[in-house]
Amino acid sequence: MERKAILQDIQRQPEVDVLIIGGGVNGIGTFRDLALQGVRVLLAEKDDFCSGASAASSHMLHGGIRYLENGEFRLVKEALHERNLMLKNAPHYSKPLPTTIPMFRRFSGLLNAPLKFLGLMNRPAERGALVIKLGLMMYDAFTGSQQTMPFHTFRGKKSTLDKYPKMNPEVQYSATYYDAWMPMPERICIEMIIDAEKANPNAMALNYMRASDGTSESIILADEQTGNSYAVKPKVVINAGGPWIDFINEKIKEETTFIGGTKGSHLILDNPELREATDETEIFFENSDGRIVLILPYQERVMLGTTDIRIDDPEGVVCTDEEIEYILSMVPKVFPDIHLDPSQIVFQFSGVRPLPASSDKRTGAISRDHSIKTLLPSKENNYPIHSLVGGKWTSFRAFSEQTTDVALKDLGQTRQSSTTSIPIGGGKNYPADKSDQKLWIEKLQKSTELPIERLQDLFDRYGTYAADVAKYCSTGNDVPLKTLPAYSNRELTFLALNEKVERLSDMLLRRTLISMLGYTQTSPNSLNEVGQIVGEALGWSEDRIASEIQQARQLLIEKHGLKST
Repeated sequence: MERKAILQDIQRQPEVDVLIIGGGVNGIGTFRDLALQGVRVLLAEKDDFCSGASAASSHMLHGGIRYLENGEFRLVKEALHERNLMLKNAPHYSKPLPTTIPMFRRFSGLLNAPLKFLGLMNRPAERGALVIKLGLMMYDAFTGSQQTMPFHTFRGKKSTLDKYPKMNPEVQYSATYYDAWMPMPERICIEMIIDAEKANPNAMALNYMRASDGTSESIILADEQTGNSYAVKPKVVINAGGPWIDFINEKIKEETTFIGGTKGSHLILDNPELREATDETEIFFENSDGRIVLILPYQERVMLGTTDIRIDDPEGVVCTDEEIEYILSMVPKVFPDIHLDPSQIVFQFSGVRPLPASSDKRTGAISRDHSIKTLLPSKENNYPIHSLVGGKWTSFRAFSEQTTDVALKDLGQTRQSSTTSIPIGGGKNYPADKSDQKLWIEKLQKSTELPIERLQDLFDRYGTYAADVAKYCSTGNDVPLKTLPAYSNRELTFLALNEKVERLSDMLLRRTLISMLGYTQTSPNSLNEVGQIVGEALGWSEDRIASEIQQARQLLIEKHGLKST
């Protein structure tokens, strides 16, 4: 539903069954689930959808092998189950990922692991081959009945260096196991919103709508675009604000201390040598301080991460020079002869993990599990407030299902359907293998008459949702962008018109990978060209277009490392 229509709807009928505050993956997953139950549900996000913690992940869909050491077996089992569902329900944005662990010790950590498990030790220690082997055997056991992925393989020194010739010659062993990753989590979120609104006309999602105040009966929502305010009367409130949960509760007259977040930063590098050295696998290892390090082949780039720093206020987090130095310094442990330099960074990002409040001194020991903290109706609020604390990207569907069941109980309603087997967006009717994909694209070529290569690009970006994009592209005068020929004018116009784009940065950062892959860095004029296309599609004035381009440029400079020009 278009923004104007939603605003008119809530003015005419401010009563909603459920108000969800926060448009990250947990809020959006719950929005989709409630929509499928026929509930009148409104989602309000203060910025763009999936622009906070959910956009700043390591892009992993995984069980979390290291959580076994903390005894979080339920979390690992659930996450592996949900990982497999994502591979099935969103195959266009969920990809199998071989992950390799290099090891430099044989017995290190043998005593530490059981002591950590028993809660008798809480300090970092490098895990040796035997501990990792035992962990991988346990990890395989959790997935054994499903057998979605191959079991792990273990290598000695020679076979490791044969496979990874640029790896540190001091490596003693390596192991490869399988998990999955998300090329673009932001698109998973936007496609869930589109699906939800299509399924239920009483499901409405608004970005740039901040919860600014509360009364006993209403939540006041402030439109960040216009400055107008709207009073919404919910029967149930779900606070899915992630790192902002306590701040939101304070705004609506409740004092809580549910969140104790940690900041994580990542870098995207243009370093072909490092990317080649990974041999198309994620390299996953421990730094000397116990932090987990990842080197992920990311399209034609390489992603490096991550940091884990306690932080009180999630507003304005950025990747600092100290973090950049720290992340770059981790790589030589595994690839000592590959040159890394800050000039190779084409994008950087930082976010806050919405971890539960904890006094644990070691941030890596804080649980990544999820929970619902409920504030019952009181004299300040006539409605229950359910705050969604913690959680992993991988397990969002299960968390959303749990939250939906709680809300349905409040409403006195029963579940009508499950999201277990419901595809997301372009995952619907997704071709099973390469030959089926080829046939699907050839069929689309006959109806659109677009070149096969172009349709392949669209399919790789959008899955079967590419059919809608391609149809729009084929019904007008479409031309490639001068600065980014892999994209076209009508492709971006389609996204602007159909995917709740309100700001130029929405297009650059969350509807496409244009900035994430560093194209606004390597092709600086692309900012102007994309801004003009989006502005014309949305009917912006020339002054508004110029303002959006400047604001997007400033955002990319301040938060994502764009070189000032």
